[in-house]
Amino acid sequence: MSRIFLSPPDVGPAERELLLDAFDSGWIAPVGAHLDAFEREIAGWAGVPHAAALSSGTAALHLALILLGVRRDDEVLVPTLTFVATANAVAYVGATPTFLDADATSWCLDPALLADELDDRARRGRLPKAVITVDLYGQCADYTAITSICAAHGVPIIEDAAEALGASCGGQPAGSFGELAAFSFNGNKIITTSGGGMLVSRDRAHTDRARHLATQARDDQPYYEHSVVGYNYRLSNLLAAVGLGQMRSLRQRVERRRHNYRFYRQALGGDGLSLMPMADYGRSNCWLTCLLVDVEEFGATPVQICDHLRTTGIEAQPTWKPMHLQPVFQGYPMRGGTVSAGLFGSGLCLPSGSALTDHDRQRVVGAIRSLAR
Repeated sequence: MSRIFLSPPDVGPAERELLLDAFDSGWIAPVGAHLDAFEREIAGWAGVPHAAALSSGTAALHLALILLGVRRDDEVLVPTLTFVATANAVAYVGATPTFLDADATSWCLDPALLADELDDRARRGRLPKAVITVDLYGQCADYTAITSICAAHGVPIIEDAAEALGASCGGQPAGSFGELAAFSFNGNKIITTSGGGMLVSRDRAHTDRARHLATQARDDQPYYEHSVVGYNYRLSNLLAAVGLGQMRSLRQRVERRRHNYRFYRQALGGDGLSLMPMADYGRSNCWLTCLLVDVEEFGATPVQICDHLRTTGIEAQPTWKPMHLQPVFQGYPMRGGTVSAGLFGSGLCLPSGSALTDHDRQRVVGAIRSLAR
């Protein structure tokens, strides 16, 4: 039987057509009409006026921190339940991440813990330089609460929306919260450019500066002169063309991912199995559907389920291992942690690609159900 992947690229003739169009235009390097159009398209979906296309979502987070002036020995608040790139970007600038636990009802940053942390720091005169939020598995954090909390202390927000293109909170699209936001177009995301990212903002000065830094920060001189350290972070026009092709069917891709979630919820609810909750303050794009397992009731652990699925040609993986449990971030400041650790211990991610068929989903469900007591 064919292998079912976790979240494979879903490409078609539109991407090929635009890729060849970009190739034939002669604009191969990281400049060109397709790159400009891709930036406008993503900015429109994020509900902000400005965007800079970059080589990865991690690059977008790195530049966002630089643009906010975060540097060595500064402190940044980061959700512990996230992919490591969120915390790595803080390390790139020499700052110290302080990890905060997740809210069990959304799996995103717990607003109550955030409020406690900022209040404590304000009393001590040690407010962080920034707060990074994460829209986990395609679900936005609770920005109604979080933006109010951060505004009260004058602390800027960087929104890590890498997994959340097409999601929303309170009717506002992912990417529209905070001073800057980052998207990822890695091969496993809802849309892909094979590798790539986007930094978006309401402030044009931020995206202009990001483009400058992303192209080695060359000064406006007839020769190569550099006053600050730059990076090779710009997306190519060819890859932007692929992204434009993907964007033509973004609404359908999001709806198919949501259909995956609905299917799994109906087929796998009960008997010790439950799905990641959907927060009532917004709408997830359901990038990945995550399953929670009560081991005592169901009879198998998430690791055992993943191993069994692998033997049947199905890819699954545990939910993100929290940052405070990662060897590289051992000993860093942490508030809470039991919720995130519990979700890691009892959760796994199911195949959630936008090209999954009913037969594929039935195979996944059947393989999981075969392990029940």
